[in-house]
Amino acid sequence: MILAVSYEARRQARGSVRAGMPLGQALRVLPADVVVVPPDHSLYSRVSDQIYSILQRFSPLVLRASIDEAFLDWTGSLGPLGDDPLKIATELKAAIRTEVGITVSVGIGWSKVSAKMAAELQKPDGLTWLNRRSWAERVHPLPVGELWGVGPKTVPKLHTLGIYKVADLAGSDPVLLRATLGEYGEHIWAAARGDDTEPLGADLDRQARSISHSVTLARDIADRSEQKAVLLSLCDLVGTRLRRSGYLARTVGIQIRTPAFRNFTRHKTFPSPTDITNDIYAAACALLDAHWPEGRPVRLLGVAVSGLVDPGEWREQALAFDDAALAARRRQVDHVIDAVRERFGERALMRGTQLESHRP
Repeated sequence: MILAVSYEARRQARGSVRAGMPLGQALRVLPADVVVVPPDHSLYSRVSDQIYSILQRFSPLVLRASIDEAFLDWTGSLGPLGDDPLKIATELKAAIRTEVGITVSVGIGWSKVSAKMAAELQKPDGLTWLNRRSWAERVHPLPVGELWGVGPKTVPKLHTLGIYKVADLAGSDPVLLRATLGEYGEHIWAAARGDDTEPLGADLDRQARSISHSVTLARDIADRSEQKAVLLSLCDLVGTRLRRSGYLARTVGIQIRTPAFRNFTRHKTFPSPTDITNDIYAAACALLDAHWPEGRPVRLLGVAVSGLVDPGEWREQALAFDDAALAARRRQVDHVIDAVRERFGERALMRGTQLESHRP
C-alpha cells in the first residue's frame, strides 16, 4: 500500500496514482526507474511532533487531525500575533521550513471544511485564503469527489442524482440527499454550501494535558517590564482558555527562546490548583525573576499550565479567610472579563500592563 506519492512521480505517471493504492497497481503506471522508499514511521513521528510544537506557538487551540495534518483556531490569537491572517500563515510556513526543513500548505477559512479545501487548492508549499465569495468561485467548479468528506464510494451515488460538481451538490435538495444518504447527505450538502461550522472541538481544552500559548516577538526584548507585559497577555489568554475548559491547573511553566534560538523552560507547582489569571501571572513572573537575569534579551515567550484537575474532584486546602475572599474576588473579575470578551471581542477589556505588549 502506498503511503504518499511525490509530485514528480504523479507528473510522470501514465495514469492516476494516489496514496492508498496497492503498490503493484501503481507500478504499472509509473516509470520503470521510479524509486520506492521504504516507510520510516519513527522519522515521520519525530517530524510530526516538531511541526506540532511549532503550531502550538501560533495558537493554543490545535486539533491534530493526522500525522501530517492539523487545524488551528486563530480566533483568540490575532491580537498577540497581529491582525493579518496571511502574515501569520506566512510566518508559520517560514518557521516550519527553517526549523524542520520541509514545506507545508496552509489554508485559511471560517471552518474546518473551508480551511481544508483552501489548503488543497494550492500544493505544494501553498497558501490560500477562502472567504464566502471565493468559495463559490474556486470550490463550486470542482468535481464533487474533491469536496472534503465525499468519499469514493459516495461519488457514484451522487452521479445517479445528477450531481457531478460541488456546485450541483450545493444546489441540490437536502431532503432528497437525506433520503438517499441519511444524515451524511445533509452534512455534505452543508459542506458544499460553505455552511459547515463544526468547531475544533468544544472540549478540546478539557481533553488536553496542558494549555499553552507563546509568541515570537517582532524584536528582541531585554527590558524586564516589557517582558512581563508580554507574559501578562499570554497568561490572560491561557487563563481564559483554562476557565473555558472547566478545569484547574496544578502547574505553570514559562518558555523562553533566546535570539540565538536556544530554548529554556522552568515550571512551578501551585499550593492549590487554580484558574485565576493573576495566580498564573504571579507564578510566571516569579519564574522569570528567579531564572532569567534582568537585561538578558528574549525572542520568544510562552506560558503553559498543566496538571489539569476537575474542581469537583479536588479538595481545596484550608485557606485563611482573607486569602479565600481575595481569590473569590479575583475569580469573579476574571469571569466578568471573560463574559465581556465573549460578547464584544478579545480586546474589549485589557489590563493596563498589557498595553505595553500591544504598542506599535
